[in-house]
Amino acid sequence: MRDPLAKQVVELKPSGIRKFFDLVAEMPEAISLGVGEPDFDTPWHIRDEGIYSLEKGRTFYTSNAGLKELKQEICNYIKRKLDITYNYNSDVIVTVGGSEAIDIALRAMINPGEGEEVLIPQPSYVSYEPCAILAGAKPVIIELKNENEFRLTAKELEDAITDKTKILILPFPNNPTGAIMERKDLEAIAEVIEKHDLFVISDEIYSELSYNEEHVSIACIPGMKERTILINGFSKAYAMTGWRLGYACGPENIITQMVKIHQFAIMCAPTTSQYAAVEALRNGDEDVREMREAYNQRRRFLMHSFKEMGLDCFEPFGAFYVFPCIKEFGMTSEEFATRFLNEEKVAVVPGTAFGDCGEGFLRISYAYSLENLKVAIGRLQRFVEKLRAEKQ
Repeated sequence: MRDPLAKQVVELKPSGIRKFFDLVAEMPEAISLGVGEPDFDTPWHIRDEGIYSLEKGRTFYTSNAGLKELKQEICNYIKRKLDITYNYNSDVIVTVGGSEAIDIALRAMINPGEGEEVLIPQPSYVSYEPCAILAGAKPVIIELKNENEFRLTAKELEDAITDKTKILILPFPNNPTGAIMERKDLEAIAEVIEKHDLFVISDEIYSELSYNEEHVSIACIPGMKERTILINGFSKAYAMTGWRLGYACGPENIITQMVKIHQFAIMCAPTTSQYAAVEALRNGDEDVREMREAYNQRRRFLMHSFKEMGLDCFEPFGAFYVFPCIKEFGMTSEEFATRFLNEEKVAVVPGTAFGDCGEGFLRISYAYSLENLKVAIGRLQRFVEKLRAEKQ
């Protein structure tokens, strides 16, 4: 019998995060700091709108590209937050989470078999590289550096570009590092992007979780809007992970082709979720502010704790992750995370789950209550002291 499987799928590595989720599932007494999911419930007024949409019998397909009212509110939101103007009728698509938007953007822009390259700064979200491969592109990794606070520099970008480079993935605020890009950083790389006639897929799913200053999109930089697919969603800002709803905004010619793929593979995003998302965008700013303040309190607690225990960690100003360095212990990230789980019953994610350059680091999520964080960090301090004593 011939092999029924696609070689490019078989050769994909499974997510490095999954292993630790599975291990924690076998340890009901363990504390997990591994999941990138808000610990808040979706605010009631948003849930109510979803319930009301069901009660009203709004259970049919929407337009392939999304509910008109939602696309209008997305455009209003982006204008209000970023001062960028999009046409709801031609420049916006509503997707099943931000992950679908990443996938169909790449598939709409890459010509398989032509060797086109996608630049992927790492450490970063686990989906970018496999999605690029499945779209028929060659992923090219740019290793971000701790000494640069894991920001992408213009030089790093310039050095990675070849005559086959087509797209840059821009994953900021960043998962797993919490790194952000300020306007000056974006202006510097925008010059390189224009010089080499590149396009950008800017994943801004954590844009509302910026703690130092207001988030800036590369689409705000002159000359970049027409080169950028801006991706965002409702999972992180509004605690709506299970509603599976995201969106992409960009040039009409690219969005049109994304809609084509979406309509054949998905049809449309969930109708109930779309009505709930309209309410989120219209009346959810205060919810976002309250959740952001809670995350920031936890962030500050973790940074203070790391300083007290002498654990090296640059201060991240975005998302809800910290990325401490554990190189002093002479262990791999996976060895550290495995021992920590087995000995102290706390789960964290090895930095290598987000790219090889994550070696020597851990991702710790603070999308958990301050009470749980205090217990987990107490165990981390005890574990770190034990490891240091072993080295003596």
